Amino acid sequence: MKVIFMGTPDFSVGTLEALVEAGHEVVLAVTQPDKPKGRGKEMQFTPIKECALKYNIPVYQPRRVREPECIEELRKYEADIMVVVAFGQILPKEILEMCKYGCVNVHASLLPKYRGAAPIQWAIIDGEEVTGVTTMQMDEGLDTGDMLLKTEIPMDSKETGGSLHDKLSEAGAKLCVETLKALEEKTVTPIPQGETTTAYAKMLDKQLGNIDWSKDARAIERLIRGLSPWPSAYTNWNEKVMKIWDACALEEAPKTDSAVPGTIVKVEKDAFYVQTGDGFLKVCELQIPGKKRMDAGAFMRGYQVKEGEILG
Repeated sequence: MKVIFMGTPDFSVGTLEALVEAGHEVVLAVTQPDKPKGRGKEMQFTPIKECALKYNIPVYQPRRVREPECIEELRKYEADIMVVVAFGQILPKEILEMCKYGCVNVHASLLPKYRGAAPIQWAIIDGEEVTGVTTMQMDEGLDTGDMLLKTEIPMDSKETGGSLHDKLSEAGAKLCVETLKALEEKTVTPIPQGETTTAYAKMLDKQLGNIDWSKDARAIERLIRGLSPWPSAYTNWNEKVMKIWDACALEEAPKTDSAVPGTIVKVEKDAFYVQTGDGFLKVCELQIPGKKRMDAGAFMRGYQVKEGEILG
């Protein structure tokens, strides 16, 4: 097929590569405008732009896809289909209906669960045991179009936002190629999502990572894993922001009396334990400003962590 590909972040790259390797003619890559990054504020290409240039695919970076000049530019390519993976802008009806096969989206959840901006992280935070990828025929709603194909991915007990991102990116790339084949051969039947209630995966922000120690230990552990590597879970310790990267929820901590949530109740050689609203959190890896991530044992060789201190 002649494909216009629309995407922006790392998650999209595997699908673009898979389409090229499967023999599709990707006639254009549409991605968000370059942005300044770092102290030097140098303009940085999006991951999709870098990938497209590697394959000599023309790149188009409109500020707003709704503008008439953008719609007319896309029309020039006479594509059979548009594939959209984490593009970052809402598409108007004129674009959705422009191609013979419409616009197909690769979404990182088992729709209709987790419509929205951050399905990967919220599936972990909410304690799902299985997630996956859905390809969808896009409509004007937010992730509400008819479902095409799905693939399920079981989650590891220590799954993080980063590890699940990579698994779903790879699975989504394969599923997209299968979906285009099924559309071309007319072997797929679109399934409406209906008006079912669904968990909405709202956008992440840094404030979400501020640990509420009154919650139970398992919920806090899932928050830490879900928000790794971004935006990360954190608490306050000695007037410093302490990011917590790895922790383990426990029903009981050895030899402790009950304390207010957030209290460091025990310090060992390689970890320390924090009282939560229900259970204890064993902190194993952390970071403070100006320092690298390190295991708790290495941290405590340089800093004194005391029983009775209260985090948060």
